[in-house]
Amino acid sequence: MRIVITGAQGQLGTDLRQTLREHQLTLLDLPTFDLTQPDCGRVIVDAAPDVVIHAGAHTDVDGAERNPALAMAVNADGTERVARAAAQVGARLIALSTDYVFDGRGTRPYVETDPANPLSAYGESKWVSEQRALACCENTLVVRTAWLYGLHGRNFVKTMLHLATERPCLKVVADQRGCPTFAEDLAAMIGKLVAHPAQGVLHVTNAGHCTWHEFATEIVRVSGCRVPVEPITTADMPRPAKRPAYSVLSAGRLHQLGFSMPSWQDGLQRFMKALPAVS
Repeated sequence: MRIVITGAQGQLGTDLRQTLREHQLTLLDLPTFDLTQPDCGRVIVDAAPDVVIHAGAHTDVDGAERNPALAMAVNADGTERVARAAAQVGARLIALSTDYVFDGRGTRPYVETDPANPLSAYGESKWVSEQRALACCENTLVVRTAWLYGLHGRNFVKTMLHLATERPCLKVVADQRGCPTFAEDLAAMIGKLVAHPAQGVLHVTNAGHCTWHEFATEIVRVSGCRVPVEPITTADMPRPAKRPAYSVLSAGRLHQLGFSMPSWQDGLQRFMKALPAVS
């Protein structure tokens, strides 16, 4: 199968390259592939893929709040260009999105049909990107995920591990709840979805949920560090972009399709075992 991967050098893209290595891959990323360029879709058309996995994005949540125009240019306009290119060659499009399309005021796991109401410029840009992907390419699956971390690139888990060696105490937000997701597990599921006819929107995260404080506590425990992890509120650590307080994504549709994901605790254990090999 001919597969194009955008954002191929990123955290998820790196794992996708490994998962899909037996296919004929076209790998696209900065600086040679720029989603803000009007003609960026040309290289996708030239590759004539069967599937386009669109993992490229502007993912700096606080940076997007400072420069919302750039976030919209990359995430919304760029996704439209990718979607139109996929449609032109009759390719299936799998576009990555985020739990941040929700406002977090819910009290039960969000299903795919729940109304979006993003709180941040980043969330807004991804919500618009979803709509454009679905509108511009008939054979599209939008995969929403959350709290992504992996062996490649910077992420919350690596930050906690680093700070645990430097600070006498970690202070972590305890009033935001979501689904930590190991990039390797997400890539593996996307590898299965490549050949599946599902369209529309699908939530894919590791099973279970926790607060950032609970996540950090488990990271420290699994690592063997003894540093205490103190719970704080969102108000104690103000950030430029608002985060949803509750962004747990339901796996109901994923299960209906016959798939399931490992627990977030299991993903973290495997991450920790594999980390020394890439450090």
